[in-house]
Amino acid sequence: MSNSPLPQTIDCHYLQPRFAAAYLLTEGDEAAFVETNTTHAVPRLLDALQARGMKPEQVRYVVITHVHLDHAGGASALMRACPNATLLAHPRAAPHVIDPSRLVASARKVYGDEPFRQLYGEILPVDAARVRIMQDEEKLSWGSRTLHFFHTRGHANHHFCIHDSASNGVFTGDAFGLAYPVMQDRGLFIFPSTSPTDFDPDEARKAVRRIAGSGAARAYLTHYGEVTALREAEAQLLDHLDFADALLQRAIQSDLPDDKLASFCEAELRARFQRILEQRGLSLDAATAELIKLDLDLNGQGIAYVAVKRRAKPA
Repeated sequence: MSNSPLPQTIDCHYLQPRFAAAYLLTEGDEAAFVETNTTHAVPRLLDALQARGMKPEQVRYVVITHVHLDHAGGASALMRACPNATLLAHPRAAPHVIDPSRLVASARKVYGDEPFRQLYGEILPVDAARVRIMQDEEKLSWGSRTLHFFHTRGHANHHFCIHDSASNGVFTGDAFGLAYPVMQDRGLFIFPSTSPTDFDPDEARKAVRRIAGSGAARAYLTHYGEVTALREAEAQLLDHLDFADALLQRAIQSDLPDDKLASFCEAELRARFQRILEQRGLSLDAATAELIKLDLDLNGQGIAYVAVKRRAKPA
């Protein structure tokens, strides 16, 4: 059995390789997973555990940063496979793990039944007795390491990050952006997720600053992998978020009807992204370009959603 203070990155093969990760930590004769991806990824997580010479019964914790399905869709399947594990979740995330019916119904409405099944598989309730809520600034001692949980809004209101003392790293979920390996050939390239429905530019900037200023040596992104240049990442993310905030204000103040705001925001984000790619001399293969289009579409929808909501507020 091999133990290392550094988490192991597990490629979940969600949509394409090196797009979504989960992480395996070991501590003595126990293990923990951070993120689960989807039900379809669970065999990959268990294979990684077996490769470490460990059994599912040795998994002590399953941690989800938030309940978006590319992060927590596999939680129920992983918990069934690991009978001694406790699931650690944000106070606002835990109810959706214990009773995922609303989450599943909403996703099925968006995707349709068969595409939902192909993407996410079966999502079942997790026994409430096996779910532990982690409050803001709560610390958990586990063997030689301390896991420090801190709530990070901006991407989702039910999101937290976790600092791991053993690796001096932060598991960032979606609070510290997206850095796909295929786009790192010309140096770090990272951008935020501003997807529906909880995007808040002020809170997103606070989260980025908090992570970068935490003293951590590395960030473990769900999308994707380890980033060590935290201050450079902070600068890029804040620049993107400033643009997203300005775009939000333009959308609110524009004469466009509400149902046209998403396409407006998506087009503005794509144009900016294209300029940055050209400046860096980056070209994307077809599969990556399609995934980036998905990200930018979602980011535009998230900004437009907030614009419509703020327009509707009484003065």
